[in-house]
Amino acid sequence: MDVTMIVDTLWVVFAAILVFFMNLGFAAVESGFARSKNTVNILSKNFIVFAVSSLGFMLLGWGLMFGGDNPFVGTQQLFILGKDSIDYYKDTLTSSVPFWGKFFFQLVFCGTAATIVSGAVAERVKYIAFIIFSFVLTLVIYPIVGHWIWGGGWLANLGFLDFAGDTVVHSVGGWAALSGAMILGPRIGKYDKNGKPKAIPGHSMSLAVIGLFILWLGWFGFNPGSTMSFQNPADVAHIIMTTNTAAIAAVLTATATSWIFIGKPDLGMTINGCLAGLVGITGSCAYVSVGSSLLIGAIAGVIVVFAVILFDKAKIDDPVGATSVHLICGIFGTLSVGLFAQEGVTSLSTVNGLFFGGGFSLLGAEIVGIIAVGIFVFASSSLVWYALKKTVGIRVSAEEEIQGLDIGEHGNHAYPDFAIVAPILATENGNGNGSLSIAAGPVSVPQYDSGKVSPEAAIPVVNKARQGAKMTKVTIITNQDKFTKLQTDLDKIGITGLTVTNVLGYGMQKGYTEYYRGLPVKTRLLPKVQVDIVVCKIPVETVVETVKKALYTGNMGDGKIFIYDVENVIKIRTGEEGYDALQDDE
Repeated sequence: MDVTMIVDTLWVVFAAILVFFMNLGFAAVESGFARSKNTVNILSKNFIVFAVSSLGFMLLGWGLMFGGDNPFVGTQQLFILGKDSIDYYKDTLTSSVPFWGKFFFQLVFCGTAATIVSGAVAERVKYIAFIIFSFVLTLVIYPIVGHWIWGGGWLANLGFLDFAGDTVVHSVGGWAALSGAMILGPRIGKYDKNGKPKAIPGHSMSLAVIGLFILWLGWFGFNPGSTMSFQNPADVAHIIMTTNTAAIAAVLTATATSWIFIGKPDLGMTINGCLAGLVGITGSCAYVSVGSSLLIGAIAGVIVVFAVILFDKAKIDDPVGATSVHLICGIFGTLSVGLFAQEGVTSLSTVNGLFFGGGFSLLGAEIVGIIAVGIFVFASSSLVWYALKKTVGIRVSAEEEIQGLDIGEHGNHAYPDFAIVAPILATENGNGNGSLSIAAGPVSVPQYDSGKVSPEAAIPVVNKARQGAKMTKVTIITNQDKFTKLQTDLDKIGITGLTVTNVLGYGMQKGYTEYYRGLPVKTRLLPKVQVDIVVCKIPVETVVETVKKALYTGNMGDGKIFIYDVENVIKIRTGEEGYDALQDDE
C-alpha cells in the first residue's frame, strides 16, 4: 500500500468519524430545544435513526446512488454485500481510499439527512412511524437524489455543483422534514384560538449550546472531508476557513437581526444562526473565496431568523427550526454556488458563478436542481408519511402528547430524580450478594397484640408531646440571591433545621416577558425561594427580627414572612411528637 492511499484513507476515515460525532450534536440540540418530558424520546430517535439509515444505505442505498451511469438511478451491483461489489466500486469517487472507507464516509452523510427530519417532527411523532420513514428515506429517496448529483446522474451531467451536500443532504432532509411537519400538524398548545403562534420553550439551552459546538466541530469533517483526499492540503485548509468564516458571520448577523427585530439577542436564534451559516456554505465551500464565505454566512444568519418566524406564522410547527436551517439555508447555499463560485480559489474550483463573470449557466443549473429535488423529495416523502398515517399512524394520542412521549413511548424519564419513585431497598435474605428489591407497597410499622404487649412497649420512644410547648411555623418568601445571608443569620440564632423550596410567584412585581425564537412568553411568575421553619424554643420575635435584618434592602422584592400556629409535629423514625419531635438528635 503506497503512502498516498494511507494518507487519503486516514483523512477520509477521520473526517467520517467527525461527521458521525455530529449525531450527538443533533441529539443535544433537538432535546435542548424540546421540553424535558420528551427528552428520552428525542435521544432514542437520534440513536435509532443512525442504525436504520446505516442498514438502509448498506442494503440498497449505496447501490442506487453509485451503481452505474444511468441518468436517474443506479442499476448495477445494487447489493454491496455481494462478493463482486468491492471490486466493482474500487474506482468510485476515488481510487486512493478502500471501498469500505468510502462507504462509511457516504454512510454518515446519509445518516445526517435522516437526522434532520427528527427535529421538525419532535414531540408528537410516533416512534415506529419515524423509524419506518427514516428507513425508506435512506433506502430509496436519499440515494436517488445522491445519484443525480454525486453518482453521475442527470444533474451532474447538467453541470450542477454541490460540493459537500447543501442539496444532497440538507435540502433532502429539509424537504422530508417539511412534509412531515405539515402532515403531522402543530403540537397541542402551539397556536391560540385565533391561530396566533405561542412560544413553547425548550428545557435546556445549555444542552442546545453543547450540541451546537459539537455540530460546529463535526462540520470540519463534513466539508473538508468531501475532498476525499489529502494530497492538496491547501484545498483542505481553504475549505476549513470558508466553513468557519461563514459560521462566525452568521452568528453575528443572526444575533443582530433578532436583537433589532425581536428586541433581545435571542440565544435560540444565535444557535440556529450558526447552523445556518454552516449549512449555507456547505455546497460552495470549495468553490468560493474566504471573502465570499463571509458574505454568504452573513446573509444566511439573517435569512434563518425570518424563516423561523415565517414558518411559525404559516402554522408549520418545527420545534428546532430544522426546516429554516437545513431547507431554506440549504436552498440559499445551493444558489450561492451559482452566484459566488470563483475559478481557481482551490484546485477543485473550475467554473465562475454569476458574480465573477460566469453568466447564468451555473446558476441556471443550480436552480433546476433545487426545483427537481424539491418536487421529488417533497412528493415522495409525503407519500410515505400518508401511507404511514393510514397504517400504523404517525401521531401519538393527545393524552400521550400532553403527558410526554418519554412515558407513553418508552416508559421512562430522562430526569427520574424529579419524579416520585418507589425506593430501592437491600433485600434481607442474608446472603450478602448485594441484591436489591423494590418496595412496591407501604412500609410496615410495628404491630402489637392488645392482649400481650402494650402500645408503649411496641414503639421504642413514647409518643407524647411535651405539654405547653407552643410551636410556630415561619415561612419566608424572598429572592433567590438572598438565601445565603438568610441561612447564615438563622444559623447564628440556633436554627438548625429548615426546608428550602424553589418556587414561582408574584406580588406587586408583575413578572416579565421572555422571548423564545421570536415569540413572547408572557409570565407574571418570578423565581423565588421559600424557606420553612418550625420553632418552639427560640422566640418567634427573634426569628422575625433576624429575617428582616437579613433581607431588608428597602427595594421591591425583599420578600414576605408568614406565621402559622402548628398543632403537632411527629417524627416518623421514633414516633416522638411535639417539642420532642423538633429536637434533632440524628
